[in-house]
Amino acid sequence: MVMTNIEIKIPETIRQYVLDGTTEKVRNAMLLYPSVANDIISHGKAAELLGLSKMELIQMYGKLGLPYLDMSDKEFEEEVRTVKRLVEK
Repeated sequence: MVMTNIEIKIPETIRQYVLDGTTEKVRNAMLLYPSVANDIISHGKAAELLGLSKMELIQMYGKLGLPYLDMSDKEFEEEVRTVKRLVEK
């Protein structure tokens, strides 16, 4: 994988937390998360870019408290009803 350097500006007060030993893959995954959350890229594409399997990325995000499924209870219940209707056919 070809790597590049970028420079970011952060407040001095958060420096100790940013450089606390977090792995490079976790940092890179966090940089991609807004694009995943906003449906710009899929979890699969993000995983590919990071050199991870999709399941590894989903598990990483889960450990960080970032959900794979981001829907309300009402949306989830509708999905369940839809799946049940499809299975019955």
